[in-house]
Amino acid sequence: MQRLVKSVVTGRKNLKETQRFFSQSAVQKTEEEQNETVLPKMPSFNYIPPPYTGPSAAEILQKRKEYLSPSLFSLYKKPLNIVDGKRQYLFDENGRRYLDAFGGIAVVCAGHCHPDVVEAIVNQAKKIQHSTVMYLNNCIADFAEALAAKMPGDLKVVFFTNSGTEANELAMMIARLYSGCQDIISIRNAYHGNAAGTMGATAQSIWKFNVVQSGVHHALNPDQYRGAFGSDGEKYAKDVQDLIDYGTSGRVGGFISEAIQGVGGIMELAPGYLPAVYSSIKKAGGVTIADEVQCGFARTGDFWGFEAHGVVPDIVTMAKGIGNGIPLGAVVTTPEIAQVLTQRSYFNTFGGNPLCTSAGHAVLKVLEKERLQENARDVGSYMKDRLHALQSKYEIIGDVRGRGLMLGVELVTDRDLKTPAKAETLHIMDQMKEMGVLIGKGGFHGNVFRITPPLCFTKEDADYLVDVMDIIMAKM
Repeated sequence: MQRLVKSVVTGRKNLKETQRFFSQSAVQKTEEEQNETVLPKMPSFNYIPPPYTGPSAAEILQKRKEYLSPSLFSLYKKPLNIVDGKRQYLFDENGRRYLDAFGGIAVVCAGHCHPDVVEAIVNQAKKIQHSTVMYLNNCIADFAEALAAKMPGDLKVVFFTNSGTEANELAMMIARLYSGCQDIISIRNAYHGNAAGTMGATAQSIWKFNVVQSGVHHALNPDQYRGAFGSDGEKYAKDVQDLIDYGTSGRVGGFISEAIQGVGGIMELAPGYLPAVYSSIKKAGGVTIADEVQCGFARTGDFWGFEAHGVVPDIVTMAKGIGNGIPLGAVVTTPEIAQVLTQRSYFNTFGGNPLCTSAGHAVLKVLEKERLQENARDVGSYMKDRLHALQSKYEIIGDVRGRGLMLGVELVTDRDLKTPAKAETLHIMDQMKEMGVLIGKGGFHGNVFRITPPLCFTKEDADYLVDVMDIIMAKM
């Protein structure tokens, strides 16, 4: 009898354990099914990179620490070893694919390794890579003509450089020579480069060394999110007039600004600001400079960032997107202003070399052929709407801003106080990388996501980016 009772009790116990096991399994299975349903899938892409046989990320990192400048830094806790790229995607040493929403800091506009650009580079490299602008070559002349055709007004004289910093240095020197005045006005929160003059025009302490930086005045930033006057551009512009009246002789050399501050956190200047400022600068005998290094070349949906403000500058500088990864920059101005460089000899050994200008011309043709300006406008508007929807869902998103495929998402721990969410920004960036999405960050506090992908980005890519951000924020 005791054996029978013991058997029945043991049987019931085993049955309960079995039921509990199957119940837990069912819950786990349901959760797995839900995860499979919820987790987004990266858009399909018909390219598999060849096997990588080079050194590992750890080996490269060790050499970098030993032989390269200690000033170099990485975006992630575990640095990525990128070995291949096609269109809007990048691949690491293990062949894993990533959606590139940073574009090498707004550089890659036509897409990674675009076949037309690659062909132009290879074909030119087989002929002649470099001679000197003292000899004639059709590459530089043909590209200058095509570039001038994209400019408004009388902006049709091109001087090629190797970078955006160099282009801005030259533009500021031209402004000073032409106006006869040394004073340059820039905007707080701006970034224009890391050489002597451009560091002076840059107005973020993190990018400024303790070296001589003279002749630059920094006006109030027409910041529509944190600024005292909101979106009233004319009120911010009054500070420029005050600087002219109280900080200079009444005459200035020029004014330099981006239409959308890139390093500054995708900060679009307040409406009405540039027309009012340009008017004040003109009256003071100065030259207006549009820094289009990041917001130019179709990225914003307009070909140039300044177009949205209804102004025509005296000088336009550009780099990054102009070469799609090739070191190339340019200064474009009017024939009259360009004459000042004939006062002395001004020369650039590599600026305008056949290889770089062939690449730049190919990039320009791709933008037109594939209608990438229109794509930047359409996909950018779609993604911005989706990011606004995400903002209404999560308190951590304080602001969504920008135009085209130059968008910013500012994270805060308190929407009313606009307290920068620095640690959270780094965490989300790292988690997005783990899910296959690469984005940048910027802003004075380092709490703004910079979304500047190749202009061939699709709506499916935008969906994947926003869905990944959504999943990560939901877990926080």
